[in-house]
Amino acid sequence: METATLRAEPSRVIGQLFLPGEESANTHSRAAQIVQRVLALSGPATEEIAARLIRDFDGRHPDIRALFVANADAVSSRVSDLEEITESRKIVLGASFTAEFALEGAGICNPSAIEHPDQDGMAPGHLRVAIALRAIGEGHLSSIGFAEATIGPGATWSFHDREAPPWRPHLSDGSWSITHFRAAAEHEGILNETSHAVLRELPARFSPPDIDIAVAALPAELSTRADSRRQIDALRTLAASAYRTTFSPQTGLSQRVLTPVAAEENHGMEDARFVRFTDAEGAVEYRATYTAYDGRNIAPRLIITPDLRDFTVHRLAGAAAQNKGMALFPRVVGGRHLALCRTGGENISLAESTDGVIWSQGPTVHSPRQSWEIVQTGNCGPPIETDDGWLVLTHGVGPMRTYVLAALLLDLQDPSIVIGRTATPILEPRSDGRDGYVPNVVYSCGGIIHEGVLWIPIGITDSRIGVCSVDLAELLRSMVAETR
Repeated sequence: METATLRAEPSRVIGQLFLPGEESANTHSRAAQIVQRVLALSGPATEEIAARLIRDFDGRHPDIRALFVANADAVSSRVSDLEEITESRKIVLGASFTAEFALEGAGICNPSAIEHPDQDGMAPGHLRVAIALRAIGEGHLSSIGFAEATIGPGATWSFHDREAPPWRPHLSDGSWSITHFRAAAEHEGILNETSHAVLRELPARFSPPDIDIAVAALPAELSTRADSRRQIDALRTLAASAYRTTFSPQTGLSQRVLTPVAAEENHGMEDARFVRFTDAEGAVEYRATYTAYDGRNIAPRLIITPDLRDFTVHRLAGAAAQNKGMALFPRVVGGRHLALCRTGGENISLAESTDGVIWSQGPTVHSPRQSWEIVQTGNCGPPIETDDGWLVLTHGVGPMRTYVLAALLLDLQDPSIVIGRTATPILEPRSDGRDGYVPNVVYSCGGIIHEGVLWIPIGITDSRIGVCSVDLAELLRSMVAETR
């Protein structure tokens, strides 16, 4: 285990719209009363409060004035003439409807390492690494954050200091192919006569506003049925789950944070597994799967980005897109997109796709067999291509819900075939490192190989992130050959 450590920073906060009284179903908004109290403040008191707010919170947010003004605008229906009030009063008004959310208030964990898209200025033998991490905040709400590290000189790893403050991106609508949307609707169980009629009116490529245009073209006898209204609302929600986020060019990678947007992820975005993906034509982009959670159900989702600044986010569909822990192969294999996924709650299985978004279930690759994976097993990130085969980091869950890391080696041409496995764990919780937010856990969402060394960033008890290194040749030699 390397000594380099990345710890949660509760000071990393974002500002959110706060509407007192709307926290639960059996309460009502208190916005009107709050607005009246702000408007009743004297001019001097308002000036003093506004100045103090700017002084106390300016460095914690990219543009605190813009945040306050935006949240004042959000409750402008309660103000007879918002344009007539002073800037100071608007600041106090907006701040009264703003709350800070500590992205890492509970912890950070489950890192995924990839080659950084920017290698400018790196000395020979050095590699800049981008790391996606799971940030856990108030209410166990997870978001996707980023960090950076450098490998080198030699077999050394150093985390970079993270830049602050965190930034939220500009949001815009995503787009769908009609094939993908139909598959996603079928996946959700919302294909009936109404949805078929809506799909018939949509173009081959469309964005969420096109749903309403298609609905307007439906026969009234169909669109006004009670069941149809529910179906149309479900289609709108599904369409809106595709979105695009773009960060300002002035942000550093570690300032960027992806927070829940779609309804199906409103309770968290968990365990992103990033991979540097090369398509059949040789074009390179970054892709990631993550688990969306809405408080009751999970949904595997896909992130695509050319540069870790501009992200498109979509729902995955198909029989294999059902469970946590989906991990993409870094290239097409045999003309197919491949992924590893969990099946039966405890097995590692292969999934395949023609387009990378609609996934069919393939064979089981590995099932629990060792004492340290007696409860379940799963992947710990995308397969890594080596000359000897696809190296797959795995986790096993054993007695006392103890998580350990191990590895499999899959055939390069037919990854459904296991050709080697580690007989013992690569890494397990140390006696002096068991305690934390979730005890007895080491976990990773993806490692990286550089100059013959496998580097595995790990989440430790969901409280902090460390890194371990393994000589690749020694690891491969230590593997037990698999017999079928």
